[in-house]
Amino acid sequence: MKTIIRKANERGHANHGWLDTWHSFSFADYYDPKHMGFRSLRVINQDRIAPGRGFGTHPHRNMEIFSYLLEGQLEHKDSMGNGRVLSPGQIQLMSAGSGVTHSEFNPNADQAAHLLQIWILPRQSGLTPSYTEWHPDPALENANKVLVISADGRDGSATIHQDADVYRLRLTTGESVDHTLANDRGLWLQVIRGAIEVDGKTVQAGDAISTDSAGTWQFKAESDSEALLFDLL
Repeated sequence: MKTIIRKANERGHANHGWLDTWHSFSFADYYDPKHMGFRSLRVINQDRIAPGRGFGTHPHRNMEIFSYLLEGQLEHKDSMGNGRVLSPGQIQLMSAGSGVTHSEFNPNADQAAHLLQIWILPRQSGLTPSYTEWHPDPALENANKVLVISADGRDGSATIHQDADVYRLRLTTGESVDHTLANDRGLWLQVIRGAIEVDGKTVQAGDAISTDSAGTWQFKAESDSEALLFDLL
């Protein structure tokens, strides 16, 4: 069973003053042919947006785009008429489909917005643009594994136009959780905070570990931890 670790400090990095960003895969001015994506997963950017700043209105096409807010606030507006302010722990997912414009702005005057912005390729091009959200269920606040995104929207997850399941993991020190990966699928674990042991290896905040090996995988927290787990075709 083979795993590959993507270390946090080996990612692409850019600091634009108002935006401090780390790229797990090639993005914008960062290009690395060895890191172009993982299966349908194309972008994982860890962004910190300065107070009162953000991304002006810009277009997207044929991409499933979601933001997971970690700290602060994020205001989203798009050409479909959606306007939301996200709070920590919430996810907004936009299917750009045949074409959409949107903006993302930190409305807070004194706190940076910290988020993961993630792009996944859709199962087909030219889909009708759409928007969906996931808000955490207070009853599941301490659940160690919660489905947040799926193709069918089951269990209250946000809906994506791709055969992809995304789980939020929250583990206390010493706690472990399993995930069974089926044949012909891939697993990517993006650690947000803490440290998690996988297959005898430790991955920490900003690190990722991936595998194409089917079987049951165990994730054990070496400290209080949070991560996103991707199960991809």
